[in-house]
Amino acid sequence: MSTERQYALGALFGPAKFDIGQFTPYAGRLRMRVVEVGPGFATLALPYDEELVGDPQRKVVFGGAVTALIDQASGIAVACAMDELLAIATIDLRVDYLRAAEPGREIVARADCYKLGHNVAFVRATAWDADEHDPFASCLGTFMVGANSGGSPFGGVKSARPKP
Repeated sequence: MSTERQYALGALFGPAKFDIGQFTPYAGRLRMRVVEVGPGFATLALPYDEELVGDPQRKVVFGGAVTALIDQASGIAVACAMDELLAIATIDLRVDYLRAAEPGREIVARADCYKLGHNVAFVRATAWDADEHDPFASCLGTFMVGANSGGSPFGGVKSARPKP
């Protein structure tokens, strides 16, 4: 008898095998891409774009775009912790900015779901530009599990067309 845990998105674990923009249009609009997913974690990237600059003098990306990246990574991390996909909704997301992101660089965020309860999931995340060990933002998030009966937007991920 196998005691290995089964995950709803387990077949997708590893380097990106799907385009997140297929399932969450705003992520596609911002050109977010999945870097890697695994048991309870997700790493996403956001390419630098002049349209995302919030401080034109310093060319720093708007904090809302960074928060959107972290929120998206966190939601996928929660989905990657589930044995059955359920709808997820953000309850609370606290982002602490440790410094400004370096202009011109792609931004990467990794989120880890460290506790998945029946109704609530808890996530830690960081975002960096050049060096994973020198993050410019850290985050704690709380997510409602089974937020609605409409199902998870990630439900289509399992049958998604392969990433080109």
